[in-house]
Formats: sequence, structure tokens, C-alpha cells
Amino acid sequence: MTLFDQLPSLAKFMDSSSDAESEMAPLEAMISKFLNPPNASFDETVERLNLLRRFIAKQSPFSAEPVDLVEWVSTEDVRANDYNPNSVAPPEMELLRLSIMADGYTQPIVTMPDENGRVVIDGFHRHRVGKEMPDVNARIHGYLPVVRIRQDRENRKDRIAATIRHNRARGKHSIDAMSDIVVELKRRSWSEERIGKELGMEPDEVLRLCQISGIAELFSDDEFSASWDAADGDDDFDGFNEGEVN
Repeated sequence: MTLFDQLPSLAKFMDSSSDAESEMAPLEAMISKFLNPPNASFDETVERLNLLRRFIAKQSPFSAEPVDLVEWVSTEDVRANDYNPNSVAPPEMELLRLSIMADGYTQPIVTMPDENGRVVIDGFHRHRVGKEMPDVNARIHGYLPVVRIRQDRENRKDRIAATIRHNRARGKHSIDAMSDIVVELKRRSWSEERIGKELGMEPDEVLRLCQISGIAELFSDDEFSASWDAADGDDDFDGFNEGEVN
């Protein structure tokens, strides 16, 4: 019986009208047998675990929530994005390592799948600790707990916005990097209004980030100009006379 053939038999427990607790013993036995076939490697067990979790998530009333399906993915298949404006100093990275070693991974890494594996949307430093710290990596067997961002949010603009929202919710982001991201979103035809809405910013904050980049054309859709216009009647001004200059 193949890996996929075994899972549908679990569905009978979903439809059972009998007491759920009384069904747990045979269900547990079936799951244990499914997860631990003879001579299965560790990687094969993880693959089966992820498959079982995906099957259960399809039945879940919370399936629309990314956190409802946490999978374990090899660290080699998870990589950083190229736009994250969040940064952590070395001492804080060490604290994060200590936290994970003491308390375990309490938050999965938010990712988006692509042809090369998974790209980090949020959890860049948790991803780094699991990948780069030998003690953490050994304990999690070279795997990282990940969730997948909603599939309707997987284009680059939406991914960037999701990363910023996660960072801003924690109050951590680099101003210069944020400015670069606002610039990129503007270049990808997002209006300042949409940028503010998607990133949780006030209009003046979006404008300041545009100005930091020094690219005036990025905020050409503003309803005002930073230039100064002379008031009526100032056309006749022809300079100060010598007595007015100290």
C-alpha cells in the first residue's frame, strides 16, 4: 500500500457518529503504523508526518488560517527573501538562540513556496538560528517549522507587504530599508494610498519614506507641491537698498 493509499482510510473516523474518545485507540494505532513503517528513514518519517498534517488540515474548519498547517521543511530548502528591512544585533541573535534552546520553536516561519523550496516571508532570524546555530540545528534534525502564506498573497508586492506588516507589528524595521521597499512598491504601480493601507502607515509617513530616497517622481501623484510660489505683488521686488542691510 502506497503512502497516499493509506490516508483515505482515516476519513472514516471523521464521519463517525460514535464517541470520539472511544475511537482514539484504533486511530492512534493506525497513525503510528502509518508514520513508522518498517525501515523508514528519518526523512521519510518527516515526509509522512507532513502528508498526514496536510490531510488533516483539509478537514479542518480553520484551514484558511496558515497556522493551521505547520510542516517541517529541510533548512536547505528554506532561504531568506531579498528585501527584509528587519535587523537583529548579534547579542539579540544569541538571546534568540538561547530562547529557542530553552523553550523550543514556539512560532513557525512564514514562507512562500517556489521552484527552489521556500522563501521566508517572516521569521528570518528564527530561520537563521535553525540553519546556522549547530546546537539548534542538531536538535531539530536540520528541519524548520514553516507555514505557507495564503496563496492569494504570493506575488512579490503582496509578499513584501506581508513582511512589513509582521515587522511593524513587532515595532522592528530599518528606516532606510523601509524607504527602499516603499520605492519598489511605487515603481510597481502601487499608489501611496494603497501602500499606506497595506503597510499600516499614515500618508505623511509614506511621503517621508519616499523623500528619504530622494526620488521626487515617486510621489508625483500627491495633491500638493513642495515648491514655493511667490505671493501676488511680489513680482515687483527689486532687492534691498543699502540702508536695509546690516
